[in-house]
Amino acid sequence: MMPCQVITSRKNEIIKTAAKLRDSASFRREQNTFLAEGARLCADAADSGLLIHSVFYTERAGEKYASYLERIFPKAEQMYQIADSVAELLSDTRQPQGVYCTAELPKRTAAAELGQSGCYLALEEIQDPSNLGAVLRTAEALGVSGVVLAGSCCDPYGAKALRAGMGAVFRLPLYFEEDLALCVRRLREQGFFTAAAVPAEDALLITRVSFPPAVLLAVGNEGAGLSQEAIAACEARVTIPMLGRAESLNAASSAAILMWEIMRTRGRLE
Repeated sequence: MMPCQVITSRKNEIIKTAAKLRDSASFRREQNTFLAEGARLCADAADSGLLIHSVFYTERAGEKYASYLERIFPKAEQMYQIADSVAELLSDTRQPQGVYCTAELPKRTAAAELGQSGCYLALEEIQDPSNLGAVLRTAEALGVSGVVLAGSCCDPYGAKALRAGMGAVFRLPLYFEEDLALCVRRLREQGFFTAAAVPAEDALLITRVSFPPAVLLAVGNEGAGLSQEAIAACEARVTIPMLGRAESLNAASSAAILMWEIMRTRGRLE
């Protein structure tokens, strides 16, 4: 095991840089690096094959989470034991575990790399990182083939999204597109069945749709939903049957129900 450096100063430049990675999406892109917090999340990042630049841990965490750290240490370029007061600068949680790592961002992949079959989810302009993380966690759990993040979606490698996703971002293929409507048109040309999720009475009930081998389901942001351009580009509009008086569901709930139904009809959940 490589020698471990000790950091006790809150003014340490390495710590300042790590804290900035937590707070700034633009800095994460500039440095091509993100900060993960939590023993299991850091271990998941290491297990996924991502390059781990640095791992930080408190003395107490070194004892309590030794089994997780054993998965991280062999893959880390640098290891730092940090004082509790230093850990506070890196933490984004109320009850921190005292384990953090900086890792290289995965290569950004366009939707042109999607497979010729499978169930894919497209998210347009999702702004709430907790919603995004929850959707990614559900998508990974249900066996969705991948997720397209379109437009100005929030960063899946931000602290809140990572925490809500419970490591799904390390196991689920992500694709990035500027224009969802253009992406949808291209996928239709490749033989994908494309469906827009909308809260409309005249849309097809998701429970009555038969899905072919290649599917892209598009879900819009929390307030405005999908853009009209994206809806128009899709082959079909689908909606969730609801018996109560609510007019719509939030993005995370809608995506979860829609994905579950698609995967159920494809026989993947039996």
